[in-house]
Amino acid sequence: MATFPVIDMEKLNGEERGATMELIEDACENWGFFELVNHGISHDLLDTVEKLNKEHYRKCMEERFKDMVASKGLEAAQSEVRDMDWESTFFLRHLPASNMSEIPDLDEDYRKAMKEFAGNLEKLAEQLLDLLCENLGLEKGYLKKSFYGSKGPNFGTKVSNYPPCPKPELIQGLRAHTDAGGLILLFQDDKVSGLQLLKDGKWVDVPPMRHSIVINLGDQLEVITNGKYKSVLHRVLAQPDGNRMSLASFYNPGSDALIYPAPVLVEKEAEKGQVYPKFVFEDYMKLYAGLKFQAKEPRFEAMKAMESTVKLGPIATA
Repeated sequence: MATFPVIDMEKLNGEERGATMELIEDACENWGFFELVNHGISHDLLDTVEKLNKEHYRKCMEERFKDMVASKGLEAAQSEVRDMDWESTFFLRHLPASNMSEIPDLDEDYRKAMKEFAGNLEKLAEQLLDLLCENLGLEKGYLKKSFYGSKGPNFGTKVSNYPPCPKPELIQGLRAHTDAGGLILLFQDDKVSGLQLLKDGKWVDVPPMRHSIVINLGDQLEVITNGKYKSVLHRVLAQPDGNRMSLASFYNPGSDALIYPAPVLVEKEAEKGQVYPKFVFEDYMKLYAGLKFQAKEPRFEAMKAMESTVKLGPIATA
């Protein structure tokens, strides 16, 4: 099987730019995932973010997770657990407005580091969206504009830990799903593995690499590219040893952004036509909330049905 795609972003600045853009294109079309090195985010900042998140888990989250496990009787499970994940998590919102000041037990060093981290990732996300535009033959800025809505994109970080699990054969760290949003940027533990994606009917490990950022494409990019790029099923396996840190940052459309296949791409494949529906992102998210761990195709079909019964008016801008 082909090796997991790793993209060296420094090569975009020299004579290897063409070959690197081809690697990104192949990863988007055939994997839905790729891993970035030399992405411009300081290794010192990443080390600080990792250290502070691991300390925060030990100080503030570990006991809560143990209490939850005890209350649900998970350690005594005798058969496969299908309705829960072996995961400790909370969510930091960055855009359109930050919620970091509202979350208790985050100290000042943590807030400061995560704010800088989020700012770096936001820039990286927008740089990547323009690289995708270039590969797709869309005008520069098209994808960012598609995500914008009236208040800009939604951007936030899911802070997760996957503690050691006594029965990894009975419960998953995170059940298989595709991501609903746009572009996902993951800073993951470089020692404890567990993330896998489904490729050609087989589960493939996403290799932990120090200081890398893993990218995956969400459902909205599948829609906008009219299926040229695909969101891909992925999961996290629970592990018997080691606590896996995962910081997944979601650069998503604004809640009122109108999502639909780019007309330029539909015209390029006239015989295929427009395969995907037109919808407001928030409506998709409401549907996704109850169907996250099910196949994505029925979600798209449901949005098509909604599109045919409700004529979508212009997006409010005030």
